[in-house]
Amino acid sequence: MMPDGFPYYLASLSVMQSAMLAALLVGVSCGLLGSYVVVRRVALVGDALSHAVFPGVVAGFMWSEERNIFVIFGCAMVAGLLGVVFVRALEKSTRLKSDAALGIVLASFFGIGILWNSTQQQSGVKDFLFGDLAVISGLDLALMGGVTGLVVVAVIALVRPFQVLSFDEGFAVGLGYPVKVLNFVFFGLLTFTVVVALQAVGVVLVSAMLITPAATAYLLSDRMHRMMLYAVGFGCFACLVGGYISSKVNGMPPGPVIALVGAGMFAVTYFLAPKHGVLAKLLRHLQQRKRVERENILKAIYRVLEANDFVDSGISVERLAEVRRATLDEAQRQGKLLVDAEEATWEEDRSAIYLTPSGWRRAAEIVRNHRLWELYLTDLANYEADHVHDDAEKIEHILGAEAVRKLERDLDFPEFDPHGKPIPSVIRSADSVVGKSEETGYGI
Repeated sequence: MMPDGFPYYLASLSVMQSAMLAALLVGVSCGLLGSYVVVRRVALVGDALSHAVFPGVVAGFMWSEERNIFVIFGCAMVAGLLGVVFVRALEKSTRLKSDAALGIVLASFFGIGILWNSTQQQSGVKDFLFGDLAVISGLDLALMGGVTGLVVVAVIALVRPFQVLSFDEGFAVGLGYPVKVLNFVFFGLLTFTVVVALQAVGVVLVSAMLITPAATAYLLSDRMHRMMLYAVGFGCFACLVGGYISSKVNGMPPGPVIALVGAGMFAVTYFLAPKHGVLAKLLRHLQQRKRVERENILKAIYRVLEANDFVDSGISVERLAEVRRATLDEAQRQGKLLVDAEEATWEEDRSAIYLTPSGWRRAAEIVRNHRLWELYLTDLANYEADHVHDDAEKIEHILGAEAVRKLERDLDFPEFDPHGKPIPSVIRSADSVVGKSEETGYGI
């Protein structure tokens, strides 16, 4: 039981101190559970819960004297859990999917709460509808702290079962985890968190605190424990900054400001995240296009040299323009791509380009990938020989070393493709291709 002096100590805090402490508590609890909500792809559950608890809030105001937070909390909890029960019942007894069931419960419960409040006109309900950090009392803080502590302890104690359940419920059943009990605990904790967050951000926007910080963290990490830490940090930052801004502007509720701060962080991360951000993906796409173009140029040069029985290690720019169906200026640009990648060198007057050892290696790999894939399609996939070229043009750039080795084993280390052309198998050095080689000329 909490010491008698503790709520009084919390009550002695200033309005700003109470607001900031409440913001931190909301950020921690919403960040931790929001991470599982995002990973489990049940984001609508948070939204449904936040609206489903509203009739309980109204009932708590009706049945409590002098705004007893424990009565309000209890009634809201009952309403939230009833909402979860109704969702489960609709899913099991009808053909409705979870999103439809959640939408029905969300609208119905919230409609009941709005209608009930409009007839009873309970003062103070508006604080729960839109959030108001300024009215949080010491007793409210004690309750929020207790719930946040419970969430932290439960998440730490059940981190392994929760993670398995979040990523693969069937696997959790196979491991012997009590899935129904774990789901009940998870949704119970989620309901606790939603209820205590109502005073900070309100019914309408509490789902934003569950989803936005966790979604932002999801773009920055592929590890669950890091994602949870990032989500807690983002949640606390959004609550603190949003709460501070709203306190400085008269008449501005904290809920919308907190939600907008969180949305701003998500927008920045959406564009600038190093791995999953839009700019990073754009740069990778451009680099991939450049790599594919460079490999196509290498392949074209290889085929020209192969047709000439490898009497030289380079070709003229005019010949490159001819085989690539490009202008001389475009051929110069393509040659520069290889030179910049150190896969080729220029003739002194830039009238020809010569492949470097790394250029020879990659050219041979691309041609090998292409011809192996054509042979795979004809021999093992029963394609016609004249229908395999286009597929091989695409797959040659993405086949990895392990896939190539498997193809070679499956095809019994072939020497020729379906069209009778030799399949390169051994990387030869640049010295061995300057002039006519004593080897077969196919060992690239």
